[in-house]
Amino acid sequence: MLPALMLGALGLWLGAPLVSVAPNRIVPGEGVYATELLGTVLALSALLPLALVAGAGRLPTLSGLRGALALVIALLAGLPLLLAWAAQRLVTPELPGARLGIGPAWWGLLFLFLLALVELRTRLAIARLSLWGLLLPVVLVWWLALDGWLAPLALVQEFSGRRQQFATALVQHLALVGAAVGISLLIAVLLALAMRHNPTLRRTGFGVLNFLQTIPSLALFGLLLAPLAWLADRYPWLAELGVQGIGWAPALLALVGYSLLPLVRNCYVALEAVAPGVLEAGRGMGMSRRQLFWQVRLPLALPVILEGVRITTVQAIGLTAVAALIGAGGLGRFIFQGLGQAAMDLVLLGALPILGLALLVDGLLGALSRQLQQGADA
Repeated sequence: MLPALMLGALGLWLGAPLVSVAPNRIVPGEGVYATELLGTVLALSALLPLALVAGAGRLPTLSGLRGALALVIALLAGLPLLLAWAAQRLVTPELPGARLGIGPAWWGLLFLFLLALVELRTRLAIARLSLWGLLLPVVLVWWLALDGWLAPLALVQEFSGRRQQFATALVQHLALVGAAVGISLLIAVLLALAMRHNPTLRRTGFGVLNFLQTIPSLALFGLLLAPLAWLADRYPWLAELGVQGIGWAPALLALVGYSLLPLVRNCYVALEAVAPGVLEAGRGMGMSRRQLFWQVRLPLALPVILEGVRITTVQAIGLTAVAALIGAGGLGRFIFQGLGQAAMDLVLLGALPILGLALLVDGLLGALSRQLQQGADA
């Protein structure tokens, strides 16, 4: 796989614009290739580390894989330095409104290098914590670049002009996701417990939840608009709480609706999958039904339940972006503002944090689930 990844990196390095330069925010940027930015000789010399990483994939000795890992880490650290170099070379004081955009080659190289990092981590069986220790120099370089070297970058300029708005949108996004997942988890546990003792409720419940998943998010927001507006008009205390046809209320209800199916399914399967022999052993020890649930069934089911929480949270992080269309706030507001203004860097200001949050939550909850599973197996 490493040779294929490095071959793709080679094609991007030589065949696609690395960055773009625009005289202002409105005019589209003009692409700049690596050979134009660095010169032909220096650009071609950068192919050596790509060839060495590809060679390590063809001859996978332990020392070769470790060397390839070091090269990939160095390449990741070099990506922000490339942007810093481009900012110094291409954005001059004579053009105070000029902006540096990130080109398709840069994004593609970042993606391919990260895939190579995952491949090498798997081959070398490196623990996640150890890998983060190895990546600390990369994080430091990126931090320094963003802190002082990349001021002309269009994405940085969009953020600099909207710091307070960004902080507010991030808090709104996290609050909606947290509330939706928390409420959904509570409902899912209660439904799963009831479904275990009521086959009719199980069939009906899963049918309704499956139907909810088929409704497009925008259509569900529209369906909630009229009844919530009527409730706000009928009961003034609901309006005082902010419940209305637009805003956080329909967004929260829609997110809860979309989150219920994976959570209920995982909770039900997890509680049903506990081995009968384990429960019989608990009864033989004199445990009551309450003790069996809290001390045996729930701890053994927890890893599978947590997998449902992971899937639901990642899904909710993405769906919350759409809620910006009905005035619920969140990071999606930057995405739709950017689309309306044809400002792709503004779109990235909303999209990249959503992607980062999803990856972070997926990694943390996935690691916690595996840890609980190992404890349950032991």
